[in-house]
Amino acid sequence: MKTTNLVVSILALCVLSISYGQRKKKNPVQIQKETISQTPKLVVGIVVDQMRYDYLTRFWNQYGEGGFKRMVNEGFNCKNNHYNYAPTSTGPGHASVYTGTTPATHGIIGNNWYDKALGKDVYCAGDDNFTSIGTTSDAGQMSPNRMLTTTITDQLRLHTQKRGKVIGVALKDRGAVLPAGHAANAAYWFEGGEMGNWITSSYYMNKLPQWVTDFNASNVVESYKKTWNTLKPIETYVESGLDINNYEGILKGAENNAFPHDLPAIWEENMGFDILKATPYGNSITTDFALAALEGEDLGADTITDFLAISFSSTDYVGHFFGVNSKEVEDTYIRLDQDLARIFTALDEKVGKGEYTVFLTADHAAVNVPSYLMDSKIPAGYLDIKDMEAKFDEFLQYKYGTTDVVKDLSNYQLFLDHKILTNLDIDIKEAQKDMAMELLSYEGIGRVYTGYQMWENEYTEGIPYILQNGYNPKRSGDVLLVPNTGYISYSRTGSTHGSAQIYDTHVPLLLFGKGIKQGSTVNRTEIPDIAPTIASLLGIAFPNGTTGEPIGEVLEFKSITVD
Repeated sequence: MKTTNLVVSILALCVLSISYGQRKKKNPVQIQKETISQTPKLVVGIVVDQMRYDYLTRFWNQYGEGGFKRMVNEGFNCKNNHYNYAPTSTGPGHASVYTGTTPATHGIIGNNWYDKALGKDVYCAGDDNFTSIGTTSDAGQMSPNRMLTTTITDQLRLHTQKRGKVIGVALKDRGAVLPAGHAANAAYWFEGGEMGNWITSSYYMNKLPQWVTDFNASNVVESYKKTWNTLKPIETYVESGLDINNYEGILKGAENNAFPHDLPAIWEENMGFDILKATPYGNSITTDFALAALEGEDLGADTITDFLAISFSSTDYVGHFFGVNSKEVEDTYIRLDQDLARIFTALDEKVGKGEYTVFLTADHAAVNVPSYLMDSKIPAGYLDIKDMEAKFDEFLQYKYGTTDVVKDLSNYQLFLDHKILTNLDIDIKEAQKDMAMELLSYEGIGRVYTGYQMWENEYTEGIPYILQNGYNPKRSGDVLLVPNTGYISYSRTGSTHGSAQIYDTHVPLLLFGKGIKQGSTVNRTEIPDIAPTIASLLGIAFPNGTTGEPIGEVLEFKSITVD
């Protein structure tokens, strides 16, 4: 009986083993492995100079399906994206997008600033150690030498052992040089005047590549020497003010500021090809050249990621001259939308749909024209700088017996002469405080902070937080001025920027393409978050001064199945 039971048990085990083996064979164990990076063939970074976030929504019905709308519909929209420092200007903006940090760390504290060590004003991208390439003028004497940290483009070059190409393109030299970084293959910018050519610096090369020479020799730029009229019927431009008004500048030689703008008729008075910068044609020229770079440099042709950094500068020129509420700004963005569609179509064809990643943001936004706001019964105004300077000189003479204790005033920052103050046996901290209190009493000044306040405190919110992120101890001034909301130091026509106020900090951030989710967020994101987000996508090191955080909800790392 026991033997029979043993045989039955053995047979049962054999059957179970066979059945298990059959099930295992039919249903293999599948393991889900998540990829840790994406490898787009090409990353395209787009910075639109002076783009407010509400240009995206305000002109939405004027846009086609292939530009801004494609980015929103196929990609991710960060609706509450801000600059977290001041001054909000072009040089610091481009540097911050690409370094993942603020002027406090990367050192680009303005387009120009007073260099305390050299005792003179310096330009953010200027470098007379190099010569111009493509022109006999000094317009090419540029490099990223004043930027103290690496960029996301630098990190890509290092990660790929310099096999990944990096090219920067912009009408403005600083809009090309700073994003391209220290280790770029090339950065190109536009020289207007009589030539209308794209140039570069000997920092990158000794002569222009053949494709650039061919582009300059072509008739592409000359083809834009034509009248600027609205792309669509002007009566459909209902998201902007009257065509003729008192809030816009008038081009030299023109009778008024109304459409159409006869550019050939006023060509010479406006420095030839320079006039194109202040029209949407400047953005189209930039697009033409960027597409030539895509082809000429064979970007995105293999599996090693390349990077094309494009900055559209004409939006800034148009905004400064005509103002936030002008029909010129509306037309410029309608045309920019078409240029974006051209770029995305070319990327689809050359690189492949789904094989590239794009982000779009701005280097700053802009205030509405204060004179328009005042006429609309909205608090705003203009700083009388000459009157302030005269009053402040009287204060300095009375308080210290000399005006020499102040070296410079720029970017709303006062630079003091520490040697003179020390020789007068005046405490620097007390001098800063006394001058701050004096300036706070002036009309149009809302707040004043001292360098010692930036040193001694750690601000986490509000205006002082924004100022502190822009404060570099070795480069910034001793007293920091904050104008009242809506107040600017500028002409009574056109818009400007630079402040810590929300109308200058709120800018778009759109991402789409490989590794990007579809969706949106109203959670606050900040400009220094862009570079670490792209670095996380690519699986490369963050720029070495990064203070931003990756925007995790933007990224998509697809899982793969392994048997």
